[in-house]
Amino acid sequence: MKSKSSLIPLGHISAAHGIKGEVLIKTYTDAPENIVAYGPLRNEDGTKAVTLKIVRVTNKGVVARVDGVSDRNGAEALKGFKLCVARDQLPEPENDEWYYSDLVGLDAVDASGALIGKVVAMHDFGAGDLMELHLSGEKSTQLIAFDKTTVPDVDIKSGRLSVILPEEISGEATADEKSTVNTNTNGKGDV
Repeated sequence: MKSKSSLIPLGHISAAHGIKGEVLIKTYTDAPENIVAYGPLRNEDGTKAVTLKIVRVTNKGVVARVDGVSDRNGAEALKGFKLCVARDQLPEPENDEWYYSDLVGLDAVDASGALIGKVVAMHDFGAGDLMELHLSGEKSTQLIAFDKTTVPDVDIKSGRLSVILPEEISGEATADEKSTVNTNTNGKGDV
């Protein structure tokens, strides 16, 4: 199991906003304004910290002031700054909820328990959660939906999750797909 003290990104500074040192923040929190609920936020390696004060929430993100930044040049220097918090500062997730960072690194196993790969990243591009898997023996990774159909079981404590790979990745038809084969009467067995 991973250390609870690892840093978890809650958002990042995407741009300077205006000329008075304000920044635009893309948040990963459910409610955008919750980005400030955990106090000062650190960069990915934990070496720098910033304190934010929200000015307003817009449809493009959170506009905030950063302590010690009072002009556009200072704000532009922060572009790309990941806003992270220690994992142990976050509340424990509810049942059937997980932090992305808790899933990365888990072994992916099939229904029989055989290792099929490892979770290398989690993504949300707006249409639902996607899990990026590095399949055993493959050089590339695959994106699959992270839902109950594809990932029926997650066991953080044992460091693994069960995965039912889609046919286009596994190359195997499901029982439902096999039963829909059309054998027409011309004797050719077309599908």
